Amino acid sequence: MFENRKTGTGENMKIIYMGTPEFAVPPLQKLCENGYQVELVITQPDKARDRGKKIQNTPVKEYALKHGLVVLQPERIKGNEEFITRVKEINPDLIIVAAYGKLLPPELLEIPQLGCINIHASLLPKFRGAAPIHRSIIEGEKTTGVTLMYMEEGLDMGDMIAARSTEIDRKTTAELHDELSMLGADLLITSLPYIEKKINGRTKQDESKATYAPMIFKQDGLIDFAQSPEELERLIRGLNSWPGAYTIYHGEPMKLWQAEAIEEMTNMPHGTVTDVSDEGIKVAAGGRVLLLKRIQLPGKKAMQVSDYLKGNKITIGEILG
Repeated sequence: MFENRKTGTGENMKIIYMGTPEFAVPPLQKLCENGYQVELVITQPDKARDRGKKIQNTPVKEYALKHGLVVLQPERIKGNEEFITRVKEINPDLIIVAAYGKLLPPELLEIPQLGCINIHASLLPKFRGAAPIHRSIIEGEKTTGVTLMYMEEGLDMGDMIAARSTEIDRKTTAELHDELSMLGADLLITSLPYIEKKINGRTKQDESKATYAPMIFKQDGLIDFAQSPEELERLIRGLNSWPGAYTIYHGEPMKLWQAEAIEEMTNMPHGTVTDVSDEGIKVAAGGRVLLLKRIQLPGKKAMQVSDYLKGNKITIGEILG
């Protein structure tokens, strides 16, 4: 299937790959580029996406089809005897998972002789669960990373194989997502030769340090200006690019894409616009000031406040929210 196979890259190891969103594409791409034998790609069923609501292939399916890989999209895995039989017939040495979207049942976990491994976008045991990238930013972590781990029953509870870290700085979730996806792909390829030979490390997670990263919903983006400017700035970065933080302005949602915590005190009510300039919109937040720098109103593109003010007006004293 891949003509330019590299030697010593597990050419005889049969792999099933499970993943769904963009995050899961670079690891699959790295497997293909390094000559690994991907027997089957399993991804979630296609869904309607974007404003047109047209049914679209998942990103992983899109990549797999372009590269001649066999794709399977079961509606469910647990209790799906036909699916389990198909996997057993392939008899994979290893199942690799990256953001597939569902927990794997025991009858699937026990099939590959080298086990099932998962690329998780946090430094476990911190931020187990569905939204580790969002939560690491929102909760003010200084560093995050990816962990390669063995899968077992339970949510991200298996033994760790290896991990790599990166500084969060002022990155958005969109920026950190892309970085961690590539970091995970590189970590996978580096670790696979050791996993194949069964000489890789295996470290149990410290349950006393486990934290969880619950799924993010659109309503999580509603800004509460009673919070501190630092908390709100992190929330805005953490929800960029999905679902986006927002407030209410003249009865309509105003999305907030970039903000800065300002060392400026105010006794104005929370959400009050205290100043407007090309620099941004200053809003009272938690007794201090949050500077909104990039916004988006319904029917318009996201833009810097300086560009928005060229054809629109925001009045000092108005209250957002």
